[in-house]
Amino acid sequence: MKPLICDTVIMIHEALDKGDLIILEGAQGAMLDLDLGSYPYVTSSSPMAGGACVGLGLNPKSINHVLGIFKAYTTRVGSGPMPTELEDETGNFIREKAHEYGTTTGRPRRCGWFDAVVARFSSQVNGFTSVALTRLDILDDLPSIKICTAYKVGDTTYTHPPANLNVFEKCQPVYEEMPGWKRDTSNLRLYKDLPKQARTYLRRIEELIGCPISIISVGPSREQTITALPIL
Repeated sequence: MKPLICDTVIMIHEALDKGDLIILEGAQGAMLDLDLGSYPYVTSSSPMAGGACVGLGLNPKSINHVLGIFKAYTTRVGSGPMPTELEDETGNFIREKAHEYGTTTGRPRRCGWFDAVVARFSSQVNGFTSVALTRLDILDDLPSIKICTAYKVGDTTYTHPPANLNVFEKCQPVYEEMPGWKRDTSNLRLYKDLPKQARTYLRRIEELIGCPISIISVGPSREQTITALPIL
């Protein structure tokens, strides 16, 4: 192992000087960020795009593309506010079809409709240039689909996650409902071949989060990927 150990800050900057392509992968998600997430239900390191600068010694000007990753629905592990959580037959359907159980612990993940409030916030603070939307095929059998566009607490409407956790935990979702497509998408490879209702769902998500969707996955294999826009 000894020959492979080096100062990675210098290695990264030498690669930049040569014009090499550098791909960095973050972990966790925006709402688990120690500073900007739903504290105390957070992780110990920064999952934000800015965390790449701190962790690798990069300067912010070196990052020229930030790809956000979202599922076509929302999940959360453990405690913490999740306004779109579905504790009903639909939530159980999503969990079982998508096998939403912790890889290590086997703990069932909390499942719910797509939360555009959190997604928009994540896009804002990370500076997403485009988004990869995964697991669209999980929604194939649903007759209708909802997107959370805002929260309400009493008479107050929130279009961003409240910084006060006590308020966040009381938030009720404001939904837009649209028809499902009731068609298997797992064998599709071109954006234009997606059902019209699925394309309408994707476009509405783009509008709500203010960011284009460049990649859509319709299954777990590498081949089940639809490229809507180039990312490089």
